[in-house]
Amino acid sequence: MSAPRFFVPEITADLVPGKTSALPEAAARHAARVLRLRAGDALTLFTGTGGEFAATIVSIDRNDVVARVDAFVPVERESPLFATLVQAVCASDAMEYAVRKSVELGVGAIQPVLATRSAPLPAGDRADSRRLRWSQIAIAACEQCGRNRVPDVRTPVTLAAWLAAREVRLPGLILAPDGGASLSTVARSAGEFDIVVGPEGGFTGEEIAAAERAGLTALRLGPRVLRTETAGPAMLAAIHALWGDFG
Repeated sequence: MSAPRFFVPEITADLVPGKTSALPEAAARHAARVLRLRAGDALTLFTGTGGEFAATIVSIDRNDVVARVDAFVPVERESPLFATLVQAVCASDAMEYAVRKSVELGVGAIQPVLATRSAPLPAGDRADSRRLRWSQIAIAACEQCGRNRVPDVRTPVTLAAWLAAREVRLPGLILAPDGGASLSTVARSAGEFDIVVGPEGGFTGEEIAAAERAGLTALRLGPRVLRTETAGPAMLAAIHALWGDFG
């Protein structure tokens, strides 16, 4: 069984082989109360800047965990494809699923957008709380799947604003059941590109047209209509099988 993994950017300066450090409160609580780890158990710590640290618990109680850093391991598990998932805001459980699974499948960044048929996004502090929740899910997914770099969950913007600001030079695909292209007909992408997914009710015709004017290709994923939380992860899995690191 692999050692439990913890994202600990707060103690970056303390992660030196041979040195001991107290884990941040949230990580300590999870290790002690949820995982019920004990002194002598192995941990893996990462800060989001690349690589990871093998560590061992020196002391532990319900509120505090002290670990000794044993070694730095310069492993990388990032995809060679930097895909940004541009996900139209949808119902909370669906949005959280899309974030979690896309991170597991190697997404480079997540850009929430507000489309005509998007679920409403609260204003002010509640909107900030929603984005923080998505970021926490991205961190948890990295801890689970072995990634050492946490994808950025960006501030939500309107679809129109995102289209106006995106670099036309970048390849991009907008998923549409009636799209004229398929994965077998689009050019292989290398490096950075965008995947745009609509809300539960889909994009409007006007939004698809605006996306095509902004340089995106309308693409269909087979004859079945996928749920919004399924479409992004399905697309990521497909491109990694064709162009990425699933081989």
